[in-house]
Amino acid sequence: MRGGKNRPTAREADTSCRDSFVRDSQNMQGLSAKEMPMARLRLAPIKLARGATTRVYEEFSAFRATQLSNAANDWVAVEFGRYLDQTYGVVQPRKLFDLMVAFAQKFDCSWTAYRPLAHGAKTSELLYGAPEPMLNYPSEWQKRYRDMGYGQIDPVIKRIKRRPGAVRWTDVYADATTTEIERRVFDEAATFGLKSGVTVPLYGPNDRFAITSFAKRTDHEIPGKLIMYLELTSLHFHLKISSLNEGRCIESEADLSTREKECILWVARGKSSLDIGRILGISENTVNFHIKNCMRKFGCNSRTVAVVNALKSGIINT
Repeated sequence: MRGGKNRPTAREADTSCRDSFVRDSQNMQGLSAKEMPMARLRLAPIKLARGATTRVYEEFSAFRATQLSNAANDWVAVEFGRYLDQTYGVVQPRKLFDLMVAFAQKFDCSWTAYRPLAHGAKTSELLYGAPEPMLNYPSEWQKRYRDMGYGQIDPVIKRIKRRPGAVRWTDVYADATTTEIERRVFDEAATFGLKSGVTVPLYGPNDRFAITSFAKRTDHEIPGKLIMYLELTSLHFHLKISSLNEGRCIESEADLSTREKECILWVARGKSSLDIGRILGISENTVNFHIKNCMRKFGCNSRTVAVVNALKSGIINT
């Protein structure tokens, strides 16, 4: 298989994966409650490709038959298969996102948001070179979220990396460690029509991390079985987007001026603006000016994230 001689085409792989998903689910029918856990353990573990993400079938085969015992006659499974077919060969990020939105809306999840995050960050700041965020949230809520700086206190973002799977918003809201200020994010979201939802953590190649959120206009919880398919849908989207983005990254070296690179390098080494000014023979205000330019070019609001982005982009090396 490494030589590629007998490697299936993407369409053949997707079809084979989907057929295998249904077949394994059928094989699990009729098992007793005692036998079911062992049957699940025999399924392949979750595994993501380390390199390019064009081999989506490898990732999806790992998820097949997860916890479903009647997928062959399941409407959600049928719609998921249709979604995979519709995304085959699509290379436009926005079109891929619209297909994911359309899938979710068939199950009353009106709102969808995909947001790549800075590696290791607990806020909504972006990693430089990551895919663009895409969402269909109400524009009024998007503005409110930005204006209030809710990305800095969003309890879902703060907790998502502690969980291996999807997180229900109601669970985060009820968590004893969630503060009243953090709960205000949920309360206000509900007034804009996002009354219940789940958020899915997504880990991809090259340390890519993102989240996808699905929200409903009602207080009714999203069923557990549907959440699994939303996780699969999110993963499929994330892998395809990451693959497309790998070939579109801008040459980072040209983005920062020589002085900006010097300043951000010394920030990475723990120096203050005053110290950097003395080292470079410029004023503290000039240092701050260059660092703010770095932050603007990286699309972030903190020095720490700017340093992370510069390191990840290969612009500096401490």
